[in-house]
Amino acid sequence: MSHLILVVDDSTANRLMMRDILIYHGYDVLEAQTGEEGIQLVLEAKPEIVLMDIQMPVMDGVTATAKLRQNPDIGDLKIIAITSMAMKGDREKILAAGFDDYVAKPINTRELPLLINKHLSTG
Repeated sequence: MSHLILVVDDSTANRLMMRDILIYHGYDVLEAQTGEEGIQLVLEAKPEIVLMDIQMPVMDGVTATAKLRQNPDIGDLKIIAITSMAMKGDREKILAAGFDDYVAKPINTRELPLLINKHLSTG
């Protein structure tokens, strides 16, 4: 069975890189460029995991995640923050904002599929 992952990032290069890694590992991938698009695709396509960039124009990843968490229709959707914030204390702030986990940029191409697999197996 194939798993659907949504990548939400305003950087085309980041989206393509994550998409390529995930497709290589057998996942189906949808992409969104903004927080609003991400919310819409979650509601329409019902992905199992969302990789959400924190810093995006118009609607950042924290705001988009808060809106998703308020929606009872998304159930136990796993949302993983993609962030350049990797300082001490940032992990706690990210988890407190409603994310299930986070990946620091630059993204480790070997660790990303392991992290996805971990969250799929605990879902």
